[in-house]
Amino acid sequence: MNTLKKMVASLLVLSLPIVPVAAQDTPAANPVTLSGDVKAVKTVTDEAGSERTELVEPNKIIPGDRLIFGTDYANNSAEAVTDFVVTNPLPSAVRLAPDADPDLTVSVDGAQSWGTLGELTITDENGATRTATHADVTHVRWTLASIAPGESGRLEYPAIIR
Repeated sequence: MNTLKKMVASLLVLSLPIVPVAAQDTPAANPVTLSGDVKAVKTVTDEAGSERTELVEPNKIIPGDRLIFGTDYANNSAEAVTDFVVTNPLPSAVRLAPDADPDLTVSVDGAQSWGTLGELTITDENGATRTATHADVTHVRWTLASIAPGESGRLEYPAIIR
């Protein structure tokens, strides 16, 4: 049964959309293009016994494996774009990695409210409140103050397969 769960989790992650859920309110009118991807973090040992970390296609993943979700952005217009918001959902098969940037803006309630993880709380079914954890994060969000004409960049967050 555990093997079946691992296979299902792998299939879920590989079938996930890898583009941001939202970028501004009217994506068709935006001069900024977005492109998302997911890479698995693997440790590779060479013939000399030296280890190095590589980002690879997530062909086979199991619970506990580490992934990097990335979004590339580019301003293709002749004008600067200001206050550009990119929002990415975390797939249910993953949780935010514990070493994620503590200043990352996140939501733990399906993108209804936002803050850093240390600022957010969860209320359980009994009404008890607790501090939110990495496993509670449902979305991550970045606000880019200004993207100059022709400028491009990359946004990333680390996640771990549940």
